[in-house]
Amino acid sequence: MRHEKAARLLELARRLAASAEGLTLDEMAAAMQVSRRTVERMRDAVREAFPQMEDIADPPTLRFRIPSGLDGIFQAPTAEEFAALRAAADHFRQSGATARAGALGALESKVLSAIRSGVRRRLAPDMEALLEAETMAVHPGPRPFEDEAVLGAVREAIVSLQRLRFLYDGGSTPGREREVTPYGLLFGRSNYLVAAETGSDEPRNWRLDRVRDIRVVPLPGGRPADFSLAAYAARSFGIYQDALEDVVLHILPHGAEEALGWRFHATQTLERQADGSVIARFRAAGMRELAWHLFSWGDKVRILAPERLRAQMAEELAAAVRAHGTP
Repeated sequence: MRHEKAARLLELARRLAASAEGLTLDEMAAAMQVSRRTVERMRDAVREAFPQMEDIADPPTLRFRIPSGLDGIFQAPTAEEFAALRAAADHFRQSGATARAGALGALESKVLSAIRSGVRRRLAPDMEALLEAETMAVHPGPRPFEDEAVLGAVREAIVSLQRLRFLYDGGSTPGREREVTPYGLLFGRSNYLVAAETGSDEPRNWRLDRVRDIRVVPLPGGRPADFSLAAYAARSFGIYQDALEDVVLHILPHGAEEALGWRFHATQTLERQADGSVIARFRAAGMRELAWHLFSWGDKVRILAPERLRAQMAEELAAAVRAHGTP
């Protein structure tokens, strides 16, 4: 038990050392999943072990941090952590995300080079055993486009609050030069730049594989203060952004158990019915992508709303019959 408490205190110390602005008591309690009173005792115990901990006034509360970081003896990674990092890099590489795979590989090398050789030797056998025993399934789909020059330009513009110019081989006028304010990057089945064209604050998705001759231009290009990339992405079922719809799906009894463990959308609610079926409700855009997904449910799902989704599903089914039906 004492060992477990020490590990929890060290975890809190790491969080306080990793935070540049410091953590409030409420933030510490949420991170450690304990009550405020418990985290107060934990904070006091950490202060005894690390007297360099600072109190920072942030009215109406206080923040706490360990500004000088922790000594390496407290920071040695585990074999499980290294195996997870290597697995994530391999997964990115297999799915075509070479830039992010390279970034994780470089991070692994930096961490390994910073720890003592004896620790590396002790970790190596366990890492190899875990890597041989675990793998990730790569699902079929388009290989994401990751050009380091394109990603580098986008990230530079975001950090420096400047605009981007590029030729865009998409839209109604392929090859036209665009000037945009970058809002962020969406990684998924395809990778997109989320940005607003000059003269508009409305974000649009720009496919990275259709962007060429990209450059940062020294013009102010900060995104609106109230824009949230996570909220923007959550509006859509997938990537496509169009009108929001209230979706209602009826999952029949033979698909109910699967549905209860399924995440259709971040806003979903699931309601068990007396006959064993489930009603799923959520609000989203991207009816075409949702129709594509519902193909995988076969006869387990019926669309109750909206009518646009029902029409989209009927259209996709008709197209599939025309392509694969008997002549």
